[in-house]
Amino acid sequence: MAISAAQVKELREKTGAGMMDCKKVLTETDGDMERAMELLREKGLAKAEKKADRIAAEGVVESYIHAGGRIGVLVEVNCETDFVGKTDEFRSFVKDVAMQIAAMNPQYVRREEVPEAEVEKEREILRNQALQEGKPEHIVDKMVEGRLGKFYERVCLLEQPYIKDGDKTIDELVKEKIAKIGENISVRRFVRYELGEGLEKREDDFVQEVMSQVNQ
Repeated sequence: MAISAAQVKELREKTGAGMMDCKKVLTETDGDMERAMELLREKGLAKAEKKADRIAAEGVVESYIHAGGRIGVLVEVNCETDFVGKTDEFRSFVKDVAMQIAAMNPQYVRREEVPEAEVEKEREILRNQALQEGKPEHIVDKMVEGRLGKFYERVCLLEQPYIKDGDKTIDELVKEKIAKIGENISVRRFVRYELGEGLEKREDDFVQEVMSQVNQ
């Protein structure tokens, strides 16, 4: 099947990949745009893995404030060079990561950071749930390990579905950026604040408080 310049241009705009790479995967997939995008992603991930061990000590600390100041996030994302750290593409990516944290409230960056005691507590809860559901004892442990994946997805940033594209995780998004930018990228740490979080809620509303003062 002959691949048109318009197809190559469309794929390039969607993925940011090089013209020759776009033409090659379109040829391999007989012009199937979705499969071509998947192929580029797979190849990109392979390239990203090779860069993952390189030192990333530059980057940026980005802030994001949401909902009229009710939620605030600070996140540090590292890259290899100061040049990349100052590019609009890298900073836009970091802003997206900050928005993800604000929206999905992860507790950790990656599963290796989750304390073992917390994992064991969750494992015990899931085991008891499975037993209460009447599941046979010999398959409970296997079920628990499967369900732990959902736990990690909830609490670990890199395992969460990306809020702008639920078909990929944040980890996959990071690796796509590594392949596109050509440098190792690492989400190092973050902190998230939510107004009033952890404070005891008052029973009285504001009107009652004002009226009580007026009537004194």
